[in-house]
Amino acid sequence: MRTLQLLPLLTLGSFLLTACSDTNTHPTSAPSTTIRYLALGDSYTIGESVAESERWPVQLSAELEKQGHSIELTIIARTGWTTDELWNGIQQSSITPPYGLVSLLIGVNNQYRGRPVEEYREQFRFLLEQAIQYAGGNPKRVFVVSIPDWGVTPFASGRDQSRITAEIDAFNTINREEAQATGVGYVDITPYSRTAQSDLSLIAPDGLHPSGKMYAGWVERILPVALEAPK
Repeated sequence: MRTLQLLPLLTLGSFLLTACSDTNTHPTSAPSTTIRYLALGDSYTIGESVAESERWPVQLSAELEKQGHSIELTIIARTGWTTDELWNGIQQSSITPPYGLVSLLIGVNNQYRGRPVEEYREQFRFLLEQAIQYAGGNPKRVFVVSIPDWGVTPFASGRDQSRITAEIDAFNTINREEAQATGVGYVDITPYSRTAQSDLSLIAPDGLHPSGKMYAGWVERILPVALEAPK
């Protein structure tokens, strides 16, 4: 049985509209194991502008269920969050470690607001250390997802798209290095996100965020890493 828990958090305005939180239970056939999955992030993890079923953590949970696992999914994410705001949100949430799987995708709003990469490295490293603790101290149960390139979206039209791409690459260099240093999994979805430049079906109606179709493509890349986590 997959239990989706979106913990109630304070609304923070920046970047785009704030997503909402809810709790739903979805029955499934008798699974062999139960995995408690904690997804940490921002608009990409909460699935801004797509249906709940199209959020990538929900799609990932569905794919894991097909492998015979019961998923208890908790999402701590909010549109507009930076690294420090995610930490504030975590502190305001009643999470109950250890989790069998933890994902971390954060940083686009640091880039969007012009925050320094040095600050991002320090705060991302801290969040990654926390994520490992939430996974019972086992880095094999944690994976990082790279930041997609919003510079190819219609929302970025008229902006310096080459600068956005270069900055996204710089932030992703940091989160990749920190993931490798700690031994957690890493999934690079950024190249795939850039295919949206020639395929608008990969973009949500708001012209900025990924569509459910793009998130499905992310899950294809994430699933092998999630399946490697100790059960």
